[in-house]
Amino acid sequence: MKRRGGERGKRDDQRRARSIVTLEDVARVAGVHYSTVSRALDPSKVWRVNPATRKHVQAVARRMGYQRDMVASGLKRGRTHTVAVVVADLANPFIAPVLRGIANRLEGAGMMSLIGETQDDSKRLARILDHLLSRRVDAIILTAARLSDGPALRRISRKGIPVVLAVRDVAGIRFPSCTNDELLGGRLAAEHLIGLGHRRLAQLRGPKDVSPTVERAQGFSKAVAAARAVEIVVRSTAATPTPDEGRRLMRMLLDGKGPLPTAVFAHHDLMALGALAMMAERGLSCPDEISIMGFHDVPQVDRITPPLTSIRQPSEELGRIAAEMTIATLSWPDRPPEERRLPPTLVVRESTTAPAGQRPTALNPTGETVRKSTS
Repeated sequence: MKRRGGERGKRDDQRRARSIVTLEDVARVAGVHYSTVSRALDPSKVWRVNPATRKHVQAVARRMGYQRDMVASGLKRGRTHTVAVVVADLANPFIAPVLRGIANRLEGAGMMSLIGETQDDSKRLARILDHLLSRRVDAIILTAARLSDGPALRRISRKGIPVVLAVRDVAGIRFPSCTNDELLGGRLAAEHLIGLGHRRLAQLRGPKDVSPTVERAQGFSKAVAAARAVEIVVRSTAATPTPDEGRRLMRMLLDGKGPLPTAVFAHHDLMALGALAMMAERGLSCPDEISIMGFHDVPQVDRITPPLTSIRQPSEELGRIAAEMTIATLSWPDRPPEERRLPPTLVVRESTTAPAGQRPTALNPTGETVRKSTS
């Protein structure tokens, strides 16, 4: 019985093997050399085949159901065709378009993204990095670095695996990076509110150990000081950019001594939602009594009441560029890509207006004005 079962298993293996379409099969049907098929079906070498032949080979491969053997290809080249993308918080709506930009670009290069989440915990980041090393990923795109993560990043750099920093930067770490111009974003927020006539302003700051919110705060404060306006400082920062933290910081601001600000800049749209909720609880009207604006221009903030003024960042483009940097680093290790900083855009809606007693700025008929930075 064992012998008959073994023979049956062997026949099944042979049948499955015959069902797998190989490069040689495609070459025979396409009427071209094996090496031509190999290049035509390899995203990194496809440019070496003329367009007509490439289209012909790819059409034959699709018709025959050819699937590239990524494991065999990886063993041959010492690559796994996977790039790890490490994020801080998958629930943050800002990160979704970044991931889309990364995945779309990597897919075009024949690579797959593997996503890990740190939950904004440095210890968890260290564990994830060790795990990714054991999985032999080709590279890491890191969007979750905190300013205190320098030692962990220096350790990973000594392992020789390419790392690209995206969204968040870390001082003193010489990795290729693609980030947003956060200083400019904070400045745009302040200049918008000051331009409306506000002279007493406040900001609800994000985490103090994350480069974007640190720079955002600096940009805002510098612009307020340059205009000789007054910044009312909230003596706390958000642990995470959530509505609950925005609500907590807004409560601290409203409970403070002295005159209230007439305009508030929240470092994240979700924090702005919490600030609006606290204002409603206290019977304050936005923007009649206090203007509120956020950051990131996440989906649906144009549908709340009032529609939220925000700073929009090119998130999907940032992800695409980070992926291109990763591909370039893998292709030309001795030619590190240049650092990129992408400019944000001010999106004006109905949650900001001039202070009480001053003529409000008119919006266009759609209720939204988009202003690009000229710097």
